[in-house]
Amino acid sequence: MELHQIRYFLALARSLNFTRAAEMCNVTQPALTKAVQKLELELGGVLIHRERQLTQLTDLGKLVLPMLERAYGAAESVHTLAVGFQRKEIAPLKIALATCVSAAIVEAPLIEIARFMPGLQVELVEEEPAALSELLLDGTVNAAISSNDLGELPVRIDHWTLFEERLLVLMPRESPLAKSPALSTDVLAKATWLERVGHEGASEPWRNLFPPGVEPHIGHRGRRLAHLQHMVAAGLGLMLWPEHAPHLPSLVTRPVANDPLRRNVQLLAVAGRRYSPALEALVKIARVHDWRGGFPAPDGPAANADLEDQCDSQGEELRLATA
Repeated sequence: MELHQIRYFLALARSLNFTRAAEMCNVTQPALTKAVQKLELELGGVLIHRERQLTQLTDLGKLVLPMLERAYGAAESVHTLAVGFQRKEIAPLKIALATCVSAAIVEAPLIEIARFMPGLQVELVEEEPAALSELLLDGTVNAAISSNDLGELPVRIDHWTLFEERLLVLMPRESPLAKSPALSTDVLAKATWLERVGHEGASEPWRNLFPPGVEPHIGHRGRRLAHLQHMVAAGLGLMLWPEHAPHLPSLVTRPVANDPLRRNVQLLAVAGRRYSPALEALVKIARVHDWRGGFPAPDGPAANADLEDQCDSQGEELRLATA
């Protein structure tokens, strides 16, 4: 069964006239008749009652008509999507964010990409860091963003460091600790903590924060940063918080004395795989983007005043990516 056979039959079913159907399909009447006859042969039954003055669908024709309409419509949709993709009118991009990473990271780059790709269609998913490599390799996502606590990456995964950030201490604004510009490890060792769990290496920051043999008092746990900050707001304890991530206005962050907790945030993609236009644009803009300029201040409004200037300065690079 070929697509043109379905198209000819649908035209005939609408017009119930072989001559008009042939004109609608821009073919000769014998060519249309031959295609419909071949379709009937493949389906094993007559689809059209052929009479001199009256042409009607048979019971089989009426039965298969809705299904052939759906099949042809789906094929047309696929073709339209494919053409739009090739012309960059449709540019899908699926990005996995590790649970330790806030979506605030991708806001400014996506603004810039969308300026040059009006057909950009982004899907963000949140996944545990250990699952990111598999999602990339099996094609579930195009790119991933995580911190550098993934361990050794497969050789097929390319990675680029985007920026270094501190891990700060998140607490209620009215907490006595909020009066200090920086917090000593001696003070923090006596506090009650909330711990984010659910991925390998989640406890790694504690080993860099406290001296050997000193374990923090873990009062509560959770998987999601967004959930845990509400527990902090309820006064249940302190937690480590990525410097780039926005938080509730009732909370504040304070650094640890001497800033012992730092990590690299990185972009991941599959090496050697042909990039889609949207993914190529993301990789290019990510590697030239001023990541530090677009994040919120630790406890102030988002530092987006210069975002347009940043976007303009990156425009030429992105045009090369999307050309």
